Amino acid sequence: MGLYEKYFLPKLINCACGAKPIMRQRAKVVPLARGRILEIGSGAGHNIPYYDPAQVEMLYALEPSDEMRALAADRVAKALFKVEFIDLPGENIPLEDKSVDTVVTTFTLCTIPDALTALRGMLRVLRPDGQLLFCEHGIAPDAPVAKWQNRLNPIWKPIGGGCNINRAIPRLIESAGFQINDVQSMYLPGTPRIMGYNYWGSARR
Repeated sequence: MGLYEKYFLPKLINCACGAKPIMRQRAKVVPLARGRILEIGSGAGHNIPYYDPAQVEMLYALEPSDEMRALAADRVAKALFKVEFIDLPGENIPLEDKSVDTVVTTFTLCTIPDALTALRGMLRVLRPDGQLLFCEHGIAPDAPVAKWQNRLNPIWKPIGGGCNINRAIPRLIESAGFQINDVQSMYLPGTPRIMGYNYWGSARR
């Protein structure tokens, strides 16, 4: 890991993921989580204030970056429910089959190298009556925007810590075996169109 990835990138991600348009999207999805929750790519803990403590039994926070877990320390300390960190990559979820009620993924699927394998792992650990809550940026429906997303993705990916700006989020979720209950989408105000097309909703086994 270079100096950029170790010292600068975590702070950049922390700042970007805490932007107002993104926090407003978190507030639409995270409060719906219940029971034993697995959050994929918990980062600096931006979702923690949005969980409903009355509905949370515990939170498994999967975050492989030591630097991001350090940035999350204050939010974790203030949580009104138990938080247990898991430090393996998103493709390797060290939980038993059908052991969680809710899986939460917010602005994470863009950075997981093998997102399809990760989603299949989420499906594996989800209970039969559980749900996946997602809020992710991805490929835009407008051809000119999508064209530039595909052009710029190879340049942006190393700068953004592996972030892909052109993933087809609903199709990716369904390819893993999920059935999408509902999905909404829009360009987030105040963000570049090539990075700001957002999908959010829920899916089930």
